[in-house]
Amino acid sequence: MIKDRSQPTTIKDRCQAIAGSKWFLPLLCLVLGIVVLAVSWLGGQPGAGLISLAILAGFGLLLLLLTGHSETLRGLTIRRDERFAQIDLRATAFTGLVIVITLIVAWLTEIARGRSGHPYDWLGAIAGLAYILAVAFFRWRG
Repeated sequence: MIKDRSQPTTIKDRCQAIAGSKWFLPLLCLVLGIVVLAVSWLGGQPGAGLISLAILAGFGLLLLLLTGHSETLRGLTIRRDERFAQIDLRATAFTGLVIVITLIVAWLTEIARGRSGHPYDWLGAIAGLAYILAVAFFRWRG
């Protein structure tokens, strides 16, 4: 029996094939919009849920329509070469830095107002722990 090399063979290959599909992010946006609608409905705010669904579905549709016309969107959605992997890595690191700085400023502001600093203290602790574990893991992994 001859193996068809064009078909994904491992779980990692299958996940990459699914995530690399032009339909993945638009459908993820739609599913997330439906989840937000359901949770908002349970929380007694169906209007906010419908607005969120419309925004997320619209964003997913926009991604679907523009991916074929934009190299940037193609690189971040369906075509992942080394260049876009590095751009994504740097953008993710920058985003993490902005979030950590925001958490620290929010925590200090809460402390300065005489409050406990919650929930910023435990969010900052989770971020710090995640960073330490990631450094240890990648150091161990090589």
